[in-house]
Amino acid sequence: MTMNRIQSFFTAMVVIVGLFVLGGDAVASPSAKHHNHHDGKALLGDNLKHDGHHDIDHKGKYTTSVEVKNGKIAAVHVKHTTKGDISVKKYKTHKKMAQAVRGHLVYASLVLAQMEDMGTVYIGYAYIDDDGNEEIYWFPYDEILDGDTGAVEYVAES
Repeated sequence: MTMNRIQSFFTAMVVIVGLFVLGGDAVASPSAKHHNHHDGKALLGDNLKHDGHHDIDHKGKYTTSVEVKNGKIAAVHVKHTTKGDISVKKYKTHKKMAQAVRGHLVYASLVLAQMEDMGTVYIGYAYIDDDGNEEIYWFPYDEILDGDTGAVEYVAES
């Protein structure tokens, strides 16, 4: 009887450890210290109507720019002043992660549930800065040229 309990205990421990290992892949960038959400649509503004390369944000040594083709976002690029091009990760979600309110950006967790648009898909482009913080620029799906191609589901940090 005690052998069955020991075997059950070890089986349960293996399952729990496995869940922690597999569950880590579902969280958005576990290596990032903090996630900063930006309303990419507001930052881009009327430049969406003009094809070409548009800088939308500068954070320290990082410059985020958007490539617009035929009124849609074709690519988001991040360039570091000394390191050059930085890799960008693409996310998708149904939650509005950033919005402009009186000139400030607020996290979705601070927005009333009635203000969230659950029918819209948002695409986020992210990079991790020198401090380990993840900067994510969110755009509505219908403004993206290639939609959710290559995008992974975003799971908000807790």
